[in-house]
Amino acid sequence: MVQTYKIFGANIGSHYLAMGVLGTMFAGSYLALGGSKAKPATPPINAASSDEADFIKNFIDQAEADEKKNAPAKH
Repeated sequence: MVQTYKIFGANIGSHYLAMGVLGTMFAGSYLALGGSKAKPATPPINAASSDEADFIKNFIDQAEADEKKNAPAKH
């Protein structure tokens, strides 16, 4: 037997109220603390010339694109 409370004319079980309070508390604290953090920036590229820097950036972009393309599908 579950203790029920009449809220807006409906009988609500105490376990549902507890889950709602805990869910609201955890979601509120998650959002108050900033939610998910941004991806950290990549380290600076110390290239000898702008051509070398462009090559490194293109290489990194291509590697990330290949990684996304070959990643297993999420179901």
